Amino acid sequence: MSAPAKARSAPAWHQALPALLLVLGVVLVVYRETLAAMVTVWWTSDTFAHAFLVLPIAIWLIWRKREALAEQLPTPAPWMLPAMAVIGFAWLLGDLATVNSVTQLAIVALLVCAVVALLGFRVARVIAFPLAFLFFAVPIGEFMLPQLMSWTADFTVLGLRASGIPVFREGNQIVIPSGRWSVVEACSGVRYLIASFMVGTLFAYLHYRSNRRRWIFAAVAIAVPIVANWVRAYVIVMLGHVSGNKIAVGVDHLVYGWLFFGMVMGLMYAIGMLWSERSGATAAGPSSRGSTNAAPSRGGATLWTTAVAAVLLGLAPHLALPALSDSGSKATPRIARAGGLSEAWQPGSGALETWKPAFRNPSAEANSTYSSSGRDVGLYIGYYRQQNYQRKLVSSDNELVRSSDPEWIRLDDGQPRAVKTNAGMLTVRSTLLRGGGRGAPERRLRVWQFYWIGDRLTSSDYWAKAYGAFGRLLGRGDDAAAIVLYTSEDQPGAEALLEAFVLANLDEIVARLRSARDGSDANLAATNHPILLER
Repeated sequence: MSAPAKARSAPAWHQALPALLLVLGVVLVVYRETLAAMVTVWWTSDTFAHAFLVLPIAIWLIWRKREALAEQLPTPAPWMLPAMAVIGFAWLLGDLATVNSVTQLAIVALLVCAVVALLGFRVARVIAFPLAFLFFAVPIGEFMLPQLMSWTADFTVLGLRASGIPVFREGNQIVIPSGRWSVVEACSGVRYLIASFMVGTLFAYLHYRSNRRRWIFAAVAIAVPIVANWVRAYVIVMLGHVSGNKIAVGVDHLVYGWLFFGMVMGLMYAIGMLWSERSGATAAGPSSRGSTNAAPSRGGATLWTTAVAAVLLGLAPHLALPALSDSGSKATPRIARAGGLSEAWQPGSGALETWKPAFRNPSAEANSTYSSSGRDVGLYIGYYRQQNYQRKLVSSDNELVRSSDPEWIRLDDGQPRAVKTNAGMLTVRSTLLRGGGRGAPERRLRVWQFYWIGDRLTSSDYWAKAYGAFGRLLGRGDDAAAIVLYTSEDQPGAEALLEAFVLANLDEIVARLRSARDGSDANLAATNHPILLER
């Protein structure tokens, strides 16, 4: 573009940049708590420490495009305002449901949409990758942990058997003649996967011009760390086995893992460089030739109207949040525990209560044992009210058994099971636990888990979050509870015993939860308020 053409676009930039900085500044200030939560995760979790580099890299990538940007005429795009409204509402729902990933994705999307709204689609196309790269700042991906751990254990067992080593596996516990190994969160490879995908995507953008090659390399950057982690886990176990557990254990376990991962990643990028394309090989994006004249500026009035509207849309969720947060009772809930449930089930010896789910910061909790015909069933209720990011019903911190528990381990990931109730079929999550160690005899527990939220019962974390968010949105408060039933698996018929307990006592349990929510008599008739079952 000629110098006179650039000079014609300069006044538009002089208007657009202050408006953009105003909108971005307001969003950053208003949503500072969400942003602070993101930074806290970066600081405290090695899995997401790479996110500190995302913003500097994005700024550098935009700076590389400064010449192309100077050739564009920034034009406000008011049609992006509805998208900003939807994203703001998504942030509100995420905050009501206390889902960090939703609020953090929403804040990044809001910032990106603000750029498009104030500068226009043509400018946004030039810096599309840097804008998309900002989403790597969102600390998300730990939901993949169970599946990645399971795959790692599967491959390790297959490799050991192929090597002629006898293997016994229970859940993610692997026992071989030389010792016992556990596939825990650190063995999942999720940190390798997330870091590799971010760096691989950046590598593909900088070294390739063909979008096809970029997508292929990004896919490779996902597949390679997953497979590499499987091989790493197998090699670590083999090294420990052949050395009599003298190497590849303790700190060596982590050091060898990172060394292996570094070598694999280095090889991947070295091979990727063989297909590197020069900058002129393929067009990197839409040509900016003549773009200054292609779309005339809408003028300062439209720009500042769009900016003011964007600011108001950014403020709207925060204006609504205080009223919604104040809904519901703030009193400490009380769960009726004394006495039996149905006539056939009376308070038991409490022998099962040596185990309790590892739920964090419930507003109230009760752990009881009930007996019928000489057999015991444990009932745990974790009740949550006035939920926030430190105290919430559905959280990765709420587990049946923590991976660091010295006595109890999970033997499976929890399978859905349909259970008959008086109101119909209810789906629960059924999990098998094994306890023992430190000289204690081995025990097994069959555990069922589901949630009560606003008179709805569900075993789904996602539906539980959705019900909680819409309950707060409608001014019904956020009272909810986790219900966990458990019994000894060492005797036959554990599942049938739990199902009989549910059929006989679910109505009374729900009545007690309603009583805790409403502050009313614990003998509230369950039939007056039908139970809504969701699978």
